[in-house]
Amino acid sequence: MLTIGITGGTGLIGKHLNVLFTSKDYKVIIFSRSRKDTNPNYAYWNPEANECDTTALQQLDGVINLAGAGIADKRWSAKRKKELLDSRVISTRFLITQLRQHAPNCKIFIGASAIGYYGTDKYDTSSFTEEMQPAADFLSNVCVQWEQEEKQAADFLRTVIFRIGIVLGKEAGAYAKLSQPVSYGMVPILGSGKQIVSWIHIDDLCRMMLFAIEHERMRGMYNAVGPAPASHKELMKTMAKEKGGMKITVPVPAIALKILLGEMSLEVLKSTTVSAQKIQEEGFTYKYNTLIAAVHALEHQ
Repeated sequence: MLTIGITGGTGLIGKHLNVLFTSKDYKVIIFSRSRKDTNPNYAYWNPEANECDTTALQQLDGVINLAGAGIADKRWSAKRKKELLDSRVISTRFLITQLRQHAPNCKIFIGASAIGYYGTDKYDTSSFTEEMQPAADFLSNVCVQWEQEEKQAADFLRTVIFRIGIVLGKEAGAYAKLSQPVSYGMVPILGSGKQIVSWIHIDDLCRMMLFAIEHERMRGMYNAVGPAPASHKELMKTMAKEKGGMKITVPVPAIALKILLGEMSLEVLKSTTVSAQKIQEEGFTYKYNTLIAAVHALEHQ
């Protein structure tokens, strides 16, 4: 039985990973910043204080690094932007140092990044691939620095980094926020609605990370997106159809989003078509390869 550590394991992705890995007879250790956690599968760590449960590290066969403050949780003030960057860069740097020193049995490092690395496709028909250069904006800079830290693990561990798309999960994240008004009969269309959303169902994302652990040939960077990106309008209309009942479309102009969200509105309105070809060529198959299948599962399972 392999033991996998997860930093940032109390979020949406971490919780689903815990369920999946446990069902596959993996032991999971969640690294938590709270000393109050009494769950035996939790281990304390605090990168800012340079503190970590080294006994837990010694048990690890692999680690998945999801640590970082939520990108869309708060408006991007100067203080918040620093927090978004530091929570990723500092924690990753600390984690890799600890793994190097205290995890002799660890063989695989799974790192997280985001498709915010890429810029807007400006409704071009081509897709962003892993070899392309980053954009020149705040979120891209966060991803670049985050990935630079994660790549340090490749010196002593097999390292796979996923640039994660818009995760469709019912409990939290973008899908939960977008679906809330739809449940009350309103279908907000943000901006033109034409912006492309490169999404992935939460179950497929977790299966992809498990796939990377179990397939030793995998190394380097992969886009963690589904094979069928869709427009924002298509996503909202699909959600409305699956929820059923009477719905009213509510246009939300770009200017209103800029006033409400500030700089973060650029990410909401950005069109980003991202390729899933590389991970498919590794042999990964999707459980939900269409938007309709993914949304139907979220609403009816």
